[in-house]
Parts: sequence; structure tokens; C-alpha cells
Amino acid sequence: MTLSKSTDKFLSAIAKRDNVPAATKAAELLDLALEIEEDRIFGDVAALRLKTNKKWIPLEVIERKYLKK
Repeated sequence: MTLSKSTDKFLSAIAKRDNVPAATKAAELLDLALEIEEDRIFGDVAALRLKTNKKWIPLEVIERKYLKK
């Protein structure tokens, strides 16, 4: 993964602060970002269910809308 100089500098600083390697801190932050994105998608799906009064939304619809499959 290629980072901008400013991102790399910040990543190095917080990794040093937390006493972990930069790669470990990058993996932790990426995991957190993916969890946030997943929560956003689940929130959107819940809102769609409420709006359409459906108990479930087919996985294919979710994949097409959020994963561009």
C-alpha cells in the first residue's frame, strides 16, 4: 500500500505513540475503517427495510447497490 508523505508521517507517529509497528497500526486502522463502512451499509439496509416494509432484502440487491457486483 502506498501512502502519501503526510499520512505516512502521521501513521508513524501514532504507531510510535502506541508502541507498535507502523504495519500493525495500519492494519488496526484499516480494520476500524472497514467496520465503520460495514455499519454504514447495515444502517442503509435497515432504513431500506423500514421504508419498503420488507423483512429482508435479497443479498443480490445489497451486493449490486453497495459492492457494484
